[in-house]
Amino acid sequence: MEKTNSLMNRAVNRRSLLKTGALAGGAVAIGAGLMSSDARAFGQDRDDRLTPGDAAILRFALAAELIEADLWTQYAELGGFTPGDLPLETLQTNPSNSYQNAFLQLDGDGPQYITSNTLDEVSHAAFLNAYLLSKGAETVDFDAFRKLPGSTATGSTGIGRLTNLMHLNVDTSWFTRYRSAKNPDFGATFPQALDIQNRTAIPITNADFNDPNHIQVIANIAAFHFGYIEQGGSSLYPALGRKASSLEVLKITQGIGGDEIAHFLEWVDFAGNAVQQPVAPVSDGGLTFPNFFAPINPNEPPSASNPNNVAIQPSLIFPVPCEFINANLPHVSIIRPLDDKFGGAVATIQSFTADGLFIGQSKEFFRVVNQLAEEADAAQREF
Repeated sequence: MEKTNSLMNRAVNRRSLLKTGALAGGAVAIGAGLMSSDARAFGQDRDDRLTPGDAAILRFALAAELIEADLWTQYAELGGFTPGDLPLETLQTNPSNSYQNAFLQLDGDGPQYITSNTLDEVSHAAFLNAYLLSKGAETVDFDAFRKLPGSTATGSTGIGRLTNLMHLNVDTSWFTRYRSAKNPDFGATFPQALDIQNRTAIPITNADFNDPNHIQVIANIAAFHFGYIEQGGSSLYPALGRKASSLEVLKITQGIGGDEIAHFLEWVDFAGNAVQQPVAPVSDGGLTFPNFFAPINPNEPPSASNPNNVAIQPSLIFPVPCEFINANLPHVSIIRPLDDKFGGAVATIQSFTADGLFIGQSKEFFRVVNQLAEEADAAQREF
């Protein structure tokens, strides 16, 4: 990596990541403690150096996890299950706010899932940071970029953010992609399940808590955003892992990638609950979440013979078998995409940018994350 950015081209103390942002305070306080342990506790041999490609792979994975931890923290602060909500049974009957209650309408354990997902992303970042340091490799510090304003609603810590959840253009094509027998790696494209443009996925001020339809639509947007974020990680890690030279680095990408898939499958079900009764149909500000179980043709209910309805059927939570390796082979249920062009590091940053996650970020931030992505995609497996 060229010595052009002091933030990105030096191994930083893990404790500096605790200053602000995703790894401090609120619902993820327990995760922050993971970042303060000395890298030597992992017992790694610093002379066992990573190849430049493996280091680039893990650096980008760390950058992605810091971004994820930042956005998930914002969700957890306002809609997650925090220690002050104990016991859980009390939360389910007496939520802290209407945003949390809207998540409870999607799943009685929704706030717990949000907090658990947040803690998982924090742990991924903590581990990757410590592992890179244990190998004497350069790591990532995004503290200087934690300047975006977040929500001012009660529950938000008010700290600077890396990501913006208030102007999202949520790509909902993942919902139709995983219900299709086509594969994006073969060039297939997929329609949007919903048209979500320039919408907030969190309450911006306390005023957003007041209208039950308004706050339910915000929570429904978040539900589809959860699936969008975690399907990206499900594709990214296998795409990166195939480039790894070290079996240990491959093990890391498989281990963390598997957890991302576990997250994704939960949010597939969660988002599906936003487009069926009793939550749907619900509308606000020109955006409607319809009941996807309602047949397009009233005389023709959803069935395998009605692909227009099957394409958005909420109960299809597992990946439908699709093309893989060779179109002449039998279809198989897989994570997709898996190729760099659609699921790699550069594709991830391009997708996050189109999503609106980085609205308000500096040119320097984009330069840094794109450089990290390009280096990860350029990695080649060495023997």
